[in-house]
Amino acid sequence: MRRAVLPFALLALGAWSCDMDRQPRYDAGEHTSLFANGTSLQAPPEGTIARDDPQWQRDLQARPALTAALLQRGRERYAIFCAPCHDLAGFGHGTVPARGFPAPPSFHIARLREAPSSYLVQVITQGHGAMYSYAQRVPPADRWAIAAYIRALQLSQDTPIDRLSSEERNRLQGMAR
Repeated sequence: MRRAVLPFALLALGAWSCDMDRQPRYDAGEHTSLFANGTSLQAPPEGTIARDDPQWQRDLQARPALTAALLQRGRERYAIFCAPCHDLAGFGHGTVPARGFPAPPSFHIARLREAPSSYLVQVITQGHGAMYSYAQRVPPADRWAIAAYIRALQLSQDTPIDRLSSEERNRLQGMAR
């Protein structure tokens, strides 16, 4: 076994270069054949916003109007970013906690039902407890969409039956059968 490993180890050592102080690098705007336009400094992708751009803060402060499209976008983003931990209904029993990660709180507890939507946006932005910040992954408008969808989840689970119309109660009772 040792004889088989030795040639591979020697081959790996031979491929390793110790000349770390002579790596190629380019200054901003310097000519290079690396890119088709001949310059090393490339424009950022379209729609890129710097972290300190005031537009991010304006977007974060601008609460969008509640529309069906906003809720649909929130549902889509929630399923991608939140459901792995919070589950699709928001009770905190997602696949990530099922594998040993600390369970997040249910969105249906009184503290989170009573918290303003801006608190949910803040938690998405800054993180809380074991949850890390999603500021780099979720644009501000989508944070508001997720918060609106969480409110819809809360209503779907916590609305007293007497607040439903008779048609909605009949439909709900028909589903229970």
